[in-house]
Amino acid sequence: MPLSTRPRLVLVTAAAAALTLTSCTAREETPAAPSSGGGPAASASSAAPSADGCTLAKTGYPKIDPKTAVIGFSQSEKEANPFRIAETQSIRDQAAKLGIPADKLLVTNAQSDLNRQISDIKSLLDRGAQLLIVAPLNSDGLQPALDAAKAKKVPVVTVDRKVTSAPCTDYLTFIGSNFVEQGKRAADAMVKSTGGNGKVAILLGASGNNVTTDRTSGFKDELAKTPGLSVVAEQTGEFDRSKGQAVMEQLIQSHPDLTAVYAENDEMGIGAVNALKTAGKTPGKDVKVVSVDGTRNAVQLIADGSYNAVIESNPRFGQLAFDTLQKFADGQPIPASIVITDDQYDETNAAQKVGNAY
Repeated sequence: MPLSTRPRLVLVTAAAAALTLTSCTAREETPAAPSSGGGPAASASSAAPSADGCTLAKTGYPKIDPKTAVIGFSQSEKEANPFRIAETQSIRDQAAKLGIPADKLLVTNAQSDLNRQISDIKSLLDRGAQLLIVAPLNSDGLQPALDAAKAKKVPVVTVDRKVTSAPCTDYLTFIGSNFVEQGKRAADAMVKSTGGNGKVAILLGASGNNVTTDRTSGFKDELAKTPGLSVVAEQTGEFDRSKGQAVMEQLIQSHPDLTAVYAENDEMGIGAVNALKTAGKTPGKDVKVVSVDGTRNAVQLIADGSYNAVIESNPRFGQLAFDTLQKFADGQPIPASIVITDDQYDETNAAQKVGNAY
């Protein structure tokens, strides 16, 4: 999302929300920086449309111009971490940039409840949504909501997590990162930071979605090429900072010889840093830390020397999502997946690029 245009009031509100979250997390020791979306919008790694992609003609859907339509956005998780804050704000900012009135952008939040997300999407349809952008909670389980949208001939663009339903039949397309590649890049960063030797713990994301599965398989497959590094523990922190910290505290006790941590999002990585500091260890040195996301807090920790690398997962989908809906309305073919490009932060560039983090 082109968040450089975000109104001053929104920045203050987002910062206040981040500080409120910090004060409510008793376990947290690392100060939370305000969430910021000053970096670039997500962009497709390949702009060329697929000749056999999804079109209006194939679906039989009506032509709906996003600039004049009622748009529904279904957020899956509470906005308690920078990724979700930036993602939702990206949708709002792009709608405003296109001149879409505030009352024509309908936003819901499922609060990490799959049944609630299904109800949210059906509610958006009942409220007149003509186009839908959905951040799925899980890869499975949203079919009833997708069926409801299909029955009303409402195109659905999914962002950041794939669903197992059929593109161009149950939904239009998926926009997001190559999560396997993120895992591989995290493994390469781990090899670089450790020198290719050590014992690694993996803080897994939430179960039931392709992000966790792909980031795990990509990391482990790539790490297997370096015999000196071995995975000695895997445990879920559910993409949550406090849970990541609790899991790390347990792992420090059960594996005191750990030398590296791969966290499948920054929030769990920051939780791990807190746990390591409490245990008297020096994260970034005694125990290397690599994660995926690109949040301001994690990138700043790299610059401060307490973290080693972050593979970006850009949440700024607004511009690309609206552009895709516009192309669909214009009759252009839409590919089943639109993979975005993601940056990377490490000790060589974190201080210079922290302004791009969210």
